[in-house]
Amino acid sequence: MLTFILWLILFIICWPIAIAALILYPFVWLLLLPFRLLGFAVELSFDLVRNIFMLPFRLVGIK
Repeated sequence: MLTFILWLILFIICWPIAIAALILYPFVWLLLLPFRLLGFAVELSFDLVRNIFMLPFRLVGIK
């Protein structure tokens, strides 16, 4: 909702930039999608390594 309100304010102040942002947003989102997927994969890898390392401590009961 906040994004929409900010876009409306931009539309009132300078409508050509607001229309350009509206048109370019899907392309920027598609351009950044591989980086999001890469970040997700790296985060899962680190979680897996951390959980493997912490497994003996969890089995013993140390937190």
